[in-house]
Amino acid sequence: MTARNDNSGLPAHTSSSPASPAPSSEGLSRRGLIRWTGAAGLGAAGAGLLPGLVPAAAAQPLTDSAAVAASSHDSSGVVSPAFDPIRPPSVPLAVRSPYLSTWLNADLPAGHWPSFWTGHTTAMTGVIRVDGTNYLFLGAPNVADHPLTRAVVQRSLTVTATRSEFVLEAGGARLTLTFLSPVEPGDLRRQSMPLSYVVADVRSVDGDKHDVSLYFDISGEWASNDSGTKIGWAQQQLSGSGGTTATSLSFAADSPGVLKENGDMAAWGTVVWSATNRSGLSWQIGSDTTVRAAALSGEALADSVDGRQPRAISDGWPVFAFRFDLGAVRDSTGAVLSVGHVREPAVSYLGEQLPPLWKSYWPGWQEMVASFHSDANAAQRRTAALDLRIRTEATAEGGAKYAALCALALRQAYAGTELVSRDGKPWAFLKEISSDGNVSTIDVTYPAIPVFLYLEPAYLGLILEPLFDYAEKGGWPKAFAEHDLGSSYPNATGHNDGNEEDMPVEESANIVLMSAAYLARSSSATATAFASAHYTILKQWADYLVENALDPDNQNQTDDFTGFIAHSANLALKGILAIGAMARIAKVAGRTADRTHYDGVAHDYIAQWVDKAEDTGKDHLKLAYDQPGTWSLKYNGYPDALLGLNLVPKSVAEKEGDWYLSQANQFGVPLDLRHSYTKGDWEMWTAAWLRDHPVSQVLVDSLYLFANTSPTRVPFTDWYDTTTKTQSGGFQARPVVGGVFALLSLRK
Repeated sequence: MTARNDNSGLPAHTSSSPASPAPSSEGLSRRGLIRWTGAAGLGAAGAGLLPGLVPAAAAQPLTDSAAVAASSHDSSGVVSPAFDPIRPPSVPLAVRSPYLSTWLNADLPAGHWPSFWTGHTTAMTGVIRVDGTNYLFLGAPNVADHPLTRAVVQRSLTVTATRSEFVLEAGGARLTLTFLSPVEPGDLRRQSMPLSYVVADVRSVDGDKHDVSLYFDISGEWASNDSGTKIGWAQQQLSGSGGTTATSLSFAADSPGVLKENGDMAAWGTVVWSATNRSGLSWQIGSDTTVRAAALSGEALADSVDGRQPRAISDGWPVFAFRFDLGAVRDSTGAVLSVGHVREPAVSYLGEQLPPLWKSYWPGWQEMVASFHSDANAAQRRTAALDLRIRTEATAEGGAKYAALCALALRQAYAGTELVSRDGKPWAFLKEISSDGNVSTIDVTYPAIPVFLYLEPAYLGLILEPLFDYAEKGGWPKAFAEHDLGSSYPNATGHNDGNEEDMPVEESANIVLMSAAYLARSSSATATAFASAHYTILKQWADYLVENALDPDNQNQTDDFTGFIAHSANLALKGILAIGAMARIAKVAGRTADRTHYDGVAHDYIAQWVDKAEDTGKDHLKLAYDQPGTWSLKYNGYPDALLGLNLVPKSVAEKEGDWYLSQANQFGVPLDLRHSYTKGDWEMWTAAWLRDHPVSQVLVDSLYLFANTSPTRVPFTDWYDTTTKTQSGGFQARPVVGGVFALLSLRK
């Protein structure tokens, strides 16, 4: 029997998602109420049962978050948490890499288990003890001898570009719980760390001193998708700079599957859970029943390691716990923790195992984690400045709702990538999360590029390098660009037999356009070197487009779930703009004749394209040349604005914007007339292309409305229904949400 949930014999990951309908609160025990409703139920039906819930009138005004002032109340007087600037469909917690990606698929952390992006439970428990009473603030644990009948009151949730901050109250104490996953533009050393902070700040809310302790644990489920996997563990003391020390509890599969996945989780590597040392810190590794019971009884943990290892994750449910005895608290005090997933090697490329880039800076993960903890205060300052920059500039470009979407998208976009070292040089790989799982898929990289163009063009260059290396040296056999570097992350095995998901015009145009955008935002020396080094293959792909882009044959394209399409107006537009972009690349490379040639072809083709693509009423563009009366979202117009090509006539763009306004549903503009679904990344590309048209704000507002109200509680999906505001097709947590930054990428 597991003590992780109230359902005897059920696996832990079912604890927060009961299959049966919830009963009425009448006759339920306090413990049962937590099980059935989580903290959401505690705020409504549980108000009478749980005296720890503070009516709003009794609470003092909060200053931690601007959102608190907007808190609402239900008829019982219980406060409803405020959200600033968005109620995320899933709250990013530790979101740092393809394998460190933990989320909260709920509004309130108390009563719900965090989970990997797939939904697999990555349990994290949090309990605050105030003046002898335990209050649950994170997770859904059950400890038989110490039932958790009390829970914190959540006042607000603030989501910024790099952090998710919960403001919680219990027994006269306020806990500000921050999950910070740093994004470090321009700093490869720090960006390479697959680590995320958990910061807890406690202070008195009523002016009195309160005796406070904090308890955190994570479970072995962080190590594997299979709870039958045997794991082993260890405790270590780490020393960083400036006198900072940390206690680290680490665990890993006993028989790792190197460079293999299980349910999209890495089957190799080590989970590292650490705390900055401070007075009152104790720790323990052991069964959940043993460790949690000790903490809830008010005792310090045993500073001990359970010797019965390795053993299955589900065998006694080993947890890795820290307890912080904070003493009598009035003013701000707290704790700093971190969680990470470290792997060596990181990926393989054509059979060569590549180390993670962080290994270029530290001999082992212990030194890296120590540095991460030493840097905690500075990291909070840097990321706060980045948060402010993004919020300020995004608000100026698209309004407050646009800024909220950017805040939700940043961590997810970067976490779909990871940095490695190849022959001593940095490369970046990207995982096609939740769709095909491919390595560095070009048409998944392409929609993500706005975030890198806005924040860090050099990072895009690192993503492009392996794509070029494979095409130039790795054995790719076809005249057009490859679709990806390997069918299954993390193994970039290539497709030297040519057997892949061909998207000839799509991928050739994508990589030419990405290259032109990268060059436009690089220094003159960097641009010249890049264009010269890769000119031969870029010219090959551009020449393929000259032959095939004006009127594409029956080809697959990035929205492959809609099927192959012939004579696609949108695909043709992408190819024509790529030919125009090749003229820019030729200029940088000093190829004057080629520049003139490609520029001439692009202008000739765009005139023909307008004639072929315009519908009979000339009030909008068709889905395909041979399908009158049809239409589609021409998101491929974005590179025209991004690169300043000015190929699409303004009158055509204006009419297209008018048409989208006439086709908009409440939650967005569909991809085309065949379905009511759309893709949020392409909506933001369209909003950027038509940024001077009223439809731009409509697209922003409708995507925000979807994200803010969707009943589908998964990491930000890019594919959703514009009428039902629900997820379509299972896409979630994908890096393509970097496309949200399309408007920002146009900033001069």
